[in-house]
Amino acid sequence: MIRGTGKTTVVRALADLFPEIEVVEECTFNCDENSYKEYELYKANDKSPEEDIIMVKKPMKVAELPLGATENRVVGSLDIEKALHEGIKALEPGILVQANHNILYIDEINLLDDNLVDVLLDAAAYGVSTIEREGISISHPPNFILVGNMNPEEGELRGQLADRIGLKISASSIENIGDRILIMERLAEFEKNPEKFISKFKSQEKIISAREILSSGRISEEYIEIIARISRNLGVKGHRSDIAILKAAKTIAAFNDNWKVEYEEFDERKT
Repeated sequence: MIRGTGKTTVVRALADLFPEIEVVEECTFNCDENSYKEYELYKANDKSPEEDIIMVKKPMKVAELPLGATENRVVGSLDIEKALHEGIKALEPGILVQANHNILYIDEINLLDDNLVDVLLDAAAYGVSTIEREGISISHPPNFILVGNMNPEEGELRGQLADRIGLKISASSIENIGDRILIMERLAEFEKNPEKFISKFKSQEKIISAREILSSGRISEEYIEIIARISRNLGVKGHRSDIAILKAAKTIAAFNDNWKVEYEEFDERKT
């Protein structure tokens, strides 16, 4: 992707498109009720499993993982002496904790250190992040939406990580003079009054309607078979691509107020 095309701006705006997340009020790990109990995360707040759990709703956020981050910064650090007496309270949460139930964003993801790529792959594969130091182990479940951007000319994305990314979008510079002028004008409008600008373009009602349609949307057996054939004919290993195409087609249809995926939505996704 070309630099300066608004990629990071788009990613940060993604959080507003998602519904609020429901998490345990005092959970340091931004956890849901099940993981709060299963991983005994209540101990981080001096709670017991018998105490009443208060659930709260929060807007989703974007947690950024910088290229120069250390493994401790990503998974968290552990004070050994403190851990011997206080267990999970000795864990200093890392970026994966911040990203739990949120969006994890990596700028120039193809340049990410192999060691950190392995950390992300393990977290995605096993659904748990474990910190082990001197025989002491503390685990917590990272559940995040991974979003990254990259310039292919600066290096390819590692295969195992690319396999975890269901949708890929290309961005290029705007050449049309009228469109470039419009971008500058809209930026000036935003800087003058951000709230007014956002409300002008915020299609919140359409998104809420699309969510309702998405939960009951349908796609014909014919299109499902075509998806399977496309993936097979392209030699795609595994089934993630099939599922990603299916979900994307249903999402596009829902946004277009269609309860059933039509050819236009399906064709837009498979290309």
